Amino acid sequence: MSFIAVYVAAAAAEIAGCFAFWAWARLGKSVLWLGPGVVCLVAFAWLLTRVDAPFAGRAYAAYGGIYILSSIAWMWLVEGARPDRWDAMGGALCLLGAAVILLAPRG
Repeated sequence: MSFIAVYVAAAAAEIAGCFAFWAWARLGKSVLWLGPGVVCLVAFAWLLTRVDAPFAGRAYAAYGGIYILSSIAWMWLVEGARPDRWDAMGGALCLLGAAVILLAPRG
């Protein structure tokens, strides 16, 4: 599995898990939302270990850009709030930063 696919899957799992807690705490959903939320958060943590990077911190830092873009997509697709140009520009900037961190030529 390519690192981009792993990052996208990890972001989906993390956002879904966090949203389950948000739904329970902020939207008045049943406590039963927490079970799938915990499963999603465990999957997120496991998926990040699948990234082929020599250091965990670098893998996590690069993941941040993918997470931000995925969060904006979640806001649009799940919550129905269309991103504005500032969301798009910020997401692109973060993705560029993630690419620099993960793909930089290192000796």
